[in-house]
Amino acid sequence: MSFEQDGIPAHLDNKVQKLIILFVFDRMAISLSESALLDICTSENDWLTYMDCKQYLGELIDTNLLYRVPKSEYINITQDGIGCLALFFTRIPISIRDDINAYARENRMRYKKRQSYFCDYSKNADGTYTVIMKINSDIATLMELKLVVANRQLAKYLYKSWVDKASQTYALIHDTLLD
Repeated sequence: MSFEQDGIPAHLDNKVQKLIILFVFDRMAISLSESALLDICTSENDWLTYMDCKQYLGELIDTNLLYRVPKSEYINITQDGIGCLALFFTRIPISIRDDINAYARENRMRYKKRQSYFCDYSKNADGTYTVIMKINSDIATLMELKLVVANRQLAKYLYKSWVDKASQTYALIHDTLLD
């Protein structure tokens, strides 16, 4: 009889847990930050424990089944990782595979937007705020805007609305400059 620990079936050995991580990268079909992967596998879903996920992520990178995307904080699956997964994915319980497939379908675009459209703000010495907004591709920053606004309320507004308005803003600036 196998018992669950923190909602994770006890019968999942370390190889299966590593396959789950590879399967998440394969099904999400985008690069993910370490924190995003940890959230997906541990807090948003109970597929792995936090410590196991962190450990196995490092091991998968060390064995070249995953790689760190150059000049970024993101990680993705290698061709060797895809090959390994193709050979052994049936070891992942079907219920977990189904959960991962459903999660990826429902959340892929949210994560893609989160990594493509970056925004942050900071307070300046004079009491104003600088808001930095970026649109990133997989290999480069396509656009970076830096605006100084009068107060924190405006900075927060820009921060919250950037993801929804980034592509429209990019198109407007692009078309205006190239017109």
